[in-house]
Amino acid sequence: MKISVNLYSKKNIWKLFLILLALIISTLSLWITNKLVKKLEIEERKKVELWAEGMRQLASTENLNQDISFLFMVIKNNETVPVIVVDQNDSIISYRNIDTLKIANDPNYLRQELEEMKHGYKPIEITFSDESKQLVYYKDSLILSQLNYYPYIQLIVFFIFILIAYLAFSSIRKSEQNQVWMGMAKETAHQLGTPISSLMAWLELLKLNPPTDAVMLKDIENDINRLHLIAERFSKIGSQPKPTHANLIDVIQNVTDYMQKRTSSSVQYHLHFNDLKDVYIPIIVPLFEWVLENLYKNAVDAMNGKGTIDVTIRDNIQTVYIDVKDTGKGIPKSKQKTIFKPGYTTKARGWGLGLSLTKRIIEEYHGGNIFVKSSEINQGTTFRIVLIRK
Repeated sequence: MKISVNLYSKKNIWKLFLILLALIISTLSLWITNKLVKKLEIEERKKVELWAEGMRQLASTENLNQDISFLFMVIKNNETVPVIVVDQNDSIISYRNIDTLKIANDPNYLRQELEEMKHGYKPIEITFSDESKQLVYYKDSLILSQLNYYPYIQLIVFFIFILIAYLAFSSIRKSEQNQVWMGMAKETAHQLGTPISSLMAWLELLKLNPPTDAVMLKDIENDINRLHLIAERFSKIGSQPKPTHANLIDVIQNVTDYMQKRTSSSVQYHLHFNDLKDVYIPIIVPLFEWVLENLYKNAVDAMNGKGTIDVTIRDNIQTVYIDVKDTGKGIPKSKQKTIFKPGYTTKARGWGLGLSLTKRIIEEYHGGNIFVKSSEINQGTTFRIVLIRK
């Protein structure tokens, strides 16, 4: 596999590594937070147990002659954990750290809080000297409740940050790629311009003094026109050309005739226009011809220079579908999106720009779409171009 393919493999490995790192960090964060929550739960239960013991001792007749200032301090110091005390008949005796304003506005609020507490932690039982009992129900303090949600909020913020960073870097990378494309296109058009001008001048001189071989003169003219077309294509990539209404039937026929002459006779081209004669749609003809040429060349390479290429057009009034089908080696499903990325190629000598340029031309200059419609290993591939009439 070529170096450019390895670059994408390494890129995918780095993506996987970053995802795994994010998962490890997230899991570690959740584990640490849950450990802290568990510790706080234990501490809060101890606090409630101490509060309940203080209540029991304060109510005990055995301690009436003792110093109870410490017990009052213990009871008073519980300012965070919501507590409701009920008797043996489940009647509410007292409560602490419950929203008194809500109790005043809703007579059932305290009972609702009690029912919620019953579904939470196991109550603490207080047994008095006269063998009467009371149950102390409690729930997490506001701080502990917020801490329970904290790791999930932290994860959401973390992933939002990752998403923003990813979108920012993707935007920067895309901008840089666009600059590279435009710079390459402009420079190529500039470099081709000088030899084309020189060849055109020599052609005019040869026309004034025709050589004995007229076929040679015609071939030189064709090659110059071809060079001029290539320069025009690259110059349009680096600018914002306006599409013109053209007949797709004629464009496809011209490109197919050109490619048929320049490929092996073992490659057969079949055009299926479905009785259509005119399919006019706004396109940039030089660029669209380039798209078809790239698809044809890709198909010929996939078939190792032997097979059939079928081109089908379907006009659905607002949308035009163009399918280019070959009988080549096919594309694995895992590679069907990667093949459109710059630099991806399986050829020993290739830059991996053909399909990338094709996608760019269709999507950015024609507002359409191109994708692998279907592909089977050793059976062939069908590329679909979707153009929309505006």
